[in-house]
Amino acid sequence: MKRLFDLISALIAVIVFSVPLIILAIIVFATSDGPIIYWSDRVGKRNKVFRMPKFRTMLINTPAVATHLLPDPEKCLTAVGGFLRKSSLDELPQVWSILRGDMSFVGPRPALFNQADLIGLRTQYGVDELLPGLTGWAQINGRDELPISEKVKLDVEYLLKRSFFLDIKIIFLTFKKVLLRDGITH
Repeated sequence: MKRLFDLISALIAVIVFSVPLIILAIIVFATSDGPIIYWSDRVGKRNKVFRMPKFRTMLINTPAVATHLLPDPEKCLTAVGGFLRKSSLDELPQVWSILRGDMSFVGPRPALFNQADLIGLRTQYGVDELLPGLTGWAQINGRDELPISEKVKLDVEYLLKRSFFLDIKIIFLTFKKVLLRDGITH
């Protein structure tokens, strides 16, 4: 049922957001050098690496590390990168990953390929058996502000309590968090 919900919702999202996606692509193209889409190597279900698209928000020579590990993340942002990140509009292309089956709308956020500590803890607690999500339980309970151990604790809580109704609640609360820009540091 979850896969069917993801497919139908992703198709609706493509239709609803097609014009904003095109407008955002033009803005990214016009305001910085480099590709419009940044393909990030992420860790998915059973630790399989997949390529996740995002609108590019960082300058083209920025290292592929978690933003909090950059010495001065603000200096790495493109002209519209800060806005795209704070509004979470940079995440819209991930609907492609949902259509492909690499992601779900709800699940633990996919780790970067080089986040060994996060990947290790998720594997230890069985969270790696879930499809990663566009949003998740950790995102609505702290987002960027959470230390890795707390994110994994919330991922495990989601693993144990997951249900269709919990997913709907998480999606609703995600929209609220995004509108309020709650828990976003960069």
